[in-house]
Amino acid sequence: MRSLYKDAYVESLIDGDEYVGDAKSGDHIIDMQGFEGALIIVNAGDITAGGTFELKEGDASNLSDAAAVADADLNGSEPVFANDDDNKSKSFEYRGSKRYIRLDFKTDGWNGDFAASVVKFGARHQPAT
Repeated sequence: MRSLYKDAYVESLIDGDEYVGDAKSGDHIIDMQGFEGALIIVNAGDITAGGTFELKEGDASNLSDAAAVADADLNGSEPVFANDDDNKSKSFEYRGSKRYIRLDFKTDGWNGDFAASVVKFGARHQPAT
C-alpha cells in the first residue's frame, strides 16, 4: 500500500512574513533530487497590494542558472494574488527535470503577508526523510 507519509517530504519555500517592496527571490532553494515532482502551496494573509509568483528552476545549487519554469512542466499555473485575495491558498504542481527550484516574487509593489511550502512527492527511495 502506498503512503503519502512515506512517499512525500514537506519543506518551506517562503517563510511566513510581511513582504513589502519589489520583485525578489524567494527565501529557500529546494533540492528535488530523488523526487518526481512537487506540489507548491502559497498561503496569503492580509494583502494590500498583491502580485504574481514565478517558479524558477536550474541545476546549480545556488540557482545562478535560474530560469522560469516552462508551462509544460506545470500542472496549474503560478499563483496571482489580487488585493482582495486575503486569507486564500493557491497551489500548483511542478513536474520538471531540473534539480533545484525556488519560488520568486515576480511583480513590483508587493505588500502583504505570504508563506509557501512545497510537498515533494514520488520519492525514489522510501521513507522520504
